[in-house]
Amino acid sequence: MTTKADLNAEEWTTLVEAPLMAALRVVAAERGGAIRESLAIGRTYAEARRHHGDSSLLDEIVASPPGIDANRLREGGADIKGPARTRLAEAVAIVDGRATAEEAEEYKQFILSVAEAAASANREGGFIGIGGKPISANERAALDEIRKTLALNADG
Repeated sequence: MTTKADLNAEEWTTLVEAPLMAALRVVAAERGGAIRESLAIGRTYAEARRHHGDSSLLDEIVASPPGIDANRLREGGADIKGPARTRLAEAVAIVDGRATAEEAEEYKQFILSVAEAAASANREGGFIGIGGKPISANERAALDEIRKTLALNADG
């Protein structure tokens, strides 16, 4: 069982930031809907808190206030793709190397669920909320990239 105490400060920061970086990657894929997307991300964290006890590592991550170092966001300039991909890859390396296989899988699934919540929060296209697609092509591409970085298949 892996806990915060098993990680150094930089590793912990990486694990806490990665879900939000994934969500920001999806949010940046399309314009509009940032408020709905933010609320959906918050609901995903709240839901994970309700499943307390399933994974000590995940329990501690969702109990930590989610946040991102603003300097890290500036690394990619106006494009969040690079910093998000880098942070996700770092997080995967940490959990794959330090956590049990089950904890690593749960953590990766949590990241994906946060990103999917952001993607599904706002219908894209259509007119005044009527019609459109639940997930745009750009958001789908961002989710596919996230899955690839997390080494998860399209089924999760």
